[in-house]
Amino acid sequence: MNARLQIVGALLGLLLIIASMCLFTVDQRQFAVIFQLGEVKKVITEPGLHFKLPMVQNVRFFDNRVQTLDSQEPERFITSEKKNVLVDSYVKWRIVDPQLYYVSVGGDESRARTRLAQTVNDGLRGEFGKRTVHDVVSGARDQIMEEMRGKADTDARKIGVQILDVRLKRVELPQEVSEAVYRRMEAERKRVANELRSEGSAEAEKIRADADRQREVIIADAYRDAQKIKGEGDAKAAATYAQAFGQNPEFYAFYRSLEAYRNTFNSKNDVLVVEPNSDFFKYLKNPK
Repeated sequence: MNARLQIVGALLGLLLIIASMCLFTVDQRQFAVIFQLGEVKKVITEPGLHFKLPMVQNVRFFDNRVQTLDSQEPERFITSEKKNVLVDSYVKWRIVDPQLYYVSVGGDESRARTRLAQTVNDGLRGEFGKRTVHDVVSGARDQIMEEMRGKADTDARKIGVQILDVRLKRVELPQEVSEAVYRRMEAERKRVANELRSEGSAEAEKIRADADRQREVIIADAYRDAQKIKGEGDAKAAATYAQAFGQNPEFYAFYRSLEAYRNTFNSKNDVLVVEPNSDFFKYLKNPK
């Protein structure tokens, strides 16, 4: 009985060993490549439990998740203006063809990263060399990233890799170039400010001249209207005086003399030298 149990236990252990050598599990985050005597026999992309021949076949796993290739230090590129710019970028990539990936780079992730870094670096150098500083900083930044993604993906497909995105995290000028650009921007802003001041001064002089002209016209029109009204008033007053004189000449003469006396003797300091028998004192000498 004990011997039988020992035999059954040994058989079960042997079966477990054989099963462990024949069966393997593929995680959903992985690709599995089955090799037979160093040659790729099968690529498994579906997760689950799979079978292989023991002792003859072996399995190697590759990560199928999106990975990031981030530049350690900013790269220096030259624009079409022969200006240096510092560029910090990153790349999103993943394996899409495990067999080609293994054949091209031996399944070595560091080799794949080096290949992708060289591809992106060369592409960015060419793109920046065709554009100005303004374009690479703001004007054509999105276009550069999209074109780079397409070119880098075309090359990466040769090693079984897909480029999902290429992003420029930072594009800036070196310190020495930045100072020169800032000085040029400052000079340009000053020039624009001076032009605006000149235009403002000219416009102000124009407005002042127009206001002065309008003032002179208004004053002249007002003076003309005043003189016209004054003339009409004098004419009406003269007509009134003439009418009154015609009705009672003696009263009119008396009234005018009283007005003359009032205006003449208005102040105690006034001095008037007139002959006593002058017509001026006619009504004073003869009140009747």
